[in-house]
Amino acid sequence: MNILVLQEKHAEERRVAVVPDHVPALVKGGNSVLVESGAGALSGYEDRAYREKGAQIITDRRGALKEADVLVAVRLGAADESDGVDVNLLKEGAVVIAMMDPWKKHPAFDAMKARKISAFALELIPRTTRAQSMDVLSSMANLAGYKGVLFAAELLPKLFPMMMTAAGTITPAKVFVLGAGVAGLQAIATAKRLGAVVSAYDVRPAVQEQVESLGAEFIAFDVGSAEGTGGYAAELTSEQKQKQQELMIDYVGGVDIVITTAAVPGKPSPKLISEEMVKKMAPGSVIVDLASERGGNCEVTTPGEKKVVHGVTVYGPVNVPSTVAHTASQLYSKNCTSFLNLLRTEEGELHITPEDDIVAGCMICHRGEPGNEGATEALGFKETS
Repeated sequence: MNILVLQEKHAEERRVAVVPDHVPALVKGGNSVLVESGAGALSGYEDRAYREKGAQIITDRRGALKEADVLVAVRLGAADESDGVDVNLLKEGAVVIAMMDPWKKHPAFDAMKARKISAFALELIPRTTRAQSMDVLSSMANLAGYKGVLFAAELLPKLFPMMMTAAGTITPAKVFVLGAGVAGLQAIATAKRLGAVVSAYDVRPAVQEQVESLGAEFIAFDVGSAEGTGGYAAELTSEQKQKQQELMIDYVGGVDIVITTAAVPGKPSPKLISEEMVKKMAPGSVIVDLASERGGNCEVTTPGEKKVVHGVTVYGPVNVPSTVAHTASQLYSKNCTSFLNLLRTEEGELHITPEDDIVAGCMICHRGEPGNEGATEALGFKETS
């Protein structure tokens, strides 16, 4: 079996799908791991490192696609705006594993179905205990939460920690984190390590204990609970949203930094920070909107841009994990190889079990037939039989 790892072609993508340390587990059973030359260069993994671990370095991208039994990538389908992979070159019945943004139609998905490919979108991995080692979204959100705080620290014209100096006492920065999921909790922990006074809010009261265990204050805006499924918050009603805005506006006006992390895969980011709230913040304050790729949590966010609005710096970074590409690739590779192992026998041979809850949860199509109901409905797939 040929397992192929290509260089990503998306303009802002620095990650690689498989790192050298995970190659030995993949070559088990006589399988071949084919790595395009330079695939790991932007994340700090040289061709030599792949060779030393048993991979073959290839330069003929098109030829390798035709011979691949399994393609492992960071971006495919709607997640790859560069269309860097021609799915039509893959052999009929091949397997593809990647992040695919499987909520938007894209010609690559139709090609996968037509080529009877088995396609797995890693964003759809269930958030269960058994699937933790494969949970790409949690891995990448963890890094985004960390890096979001560093972005804020760089943009804020103040220091984070309190300092006692001969020239007087410097008061610590006040950081407010919106959303206490994986990204939010990491943002809280990182801001605390840098010495800030940290508070956080989430519409799920159940996360209060986690917030407080990290040394932050949980701010309880009483709008009612919004516990969702899969570790995500449910959407608030229009009345709850209005009450949330009214309760938050004065609090937001008293902090130096707001880091927003509220995002639900496949849906627009909820608007939590209004322009009126931005006006309330002191000049020089900072908003880092980690949900900007799906519209942002702040009304004035522009994805991918830093701008000053009413004296406040508003930054909507995109593809944040790629800014720490070495570590992000390491985590992503572990997620991918763990999932691929689920599709293989102990001898290393490919054996897909569609009835498995993890496999079924992220399967876009299997040998040309529709898979995950929600994604295939969004993509317009229909049964062919």
